[in-house]
Amino acid sequence: MPVRILVADDHHVVRTGLRALLESQTGWLVCAEAENGREAVEKAKEHKPDVAVLDIGMPLLNGVEATRQIRKFSPETEVLILTMHDSELLIQEVFEAGAHGYILKDDADRNLLAAVDALRRHELYLSSRVSEAVSKAGLPPGYPPAVNRTSRSRLTPREREVLQLLAEGKGNKEVASFLGISVKTAETHRANIMLKLDFHSITELVRYAVRNKIIQS
Repeated sequence: MPVRILVADDHHVVRTGLRALLESQTGWLVCAEAENGREAVEKAKEHKPDVAVLDIGMPLLNGVEATRQIRKFSPETEVLILTMHDSELLIQEVFEAGAHGYILKDDADRNLLAAVDALRRHELYLSSRVSEAVSKAGLPPGYPPAVNRTSRSRLTPREREVLQLLAEGKGNKEVASFLGISVKTAETHRANIMLKLDFHSITELVRYAVRNKIIQS
């Protein structure tokens, strides 16, 4: 049986490079590509890949939330995060979401094949610099931490989706359309987000989203 891999990144040239590297391995197949997090979730539902390689800063749905949904709808799919960011907070959120691999983009040529090989066997894989960040944060490898939960974790999964769409400049009607909910429900989610995070303007929300790598600056 081939190893079936989903690649999700909002840059076509990155996806092309990843496909070429991954398919250089005998028996490995990139079964689907996605250019945003929402498409990645749909492709994972459809293809049920062995491994999903996700960027963090994807539009419409970031890599953390995409990971959470992929693990929900396709629990046998292991998620490898491939990103430029190595912050302790982001690593913690990725583990909480259910990913079992995390490597940095500038290490991809050295680590990507080993990481996918480990994940297809349901083993944890972290690049060396990520391992150092995990150690500094005191996070037990492979286990979602039960303490030091972030303000973002107080939001429901739906509220996290709404937060990203709002931060990307979408209004309540657009949010409602994207998520298949009523405008009133979208407005309620927006109000709850502002209340939980103690924000008083969309500007504060956007700054928060950029600072926490929910959207790209």
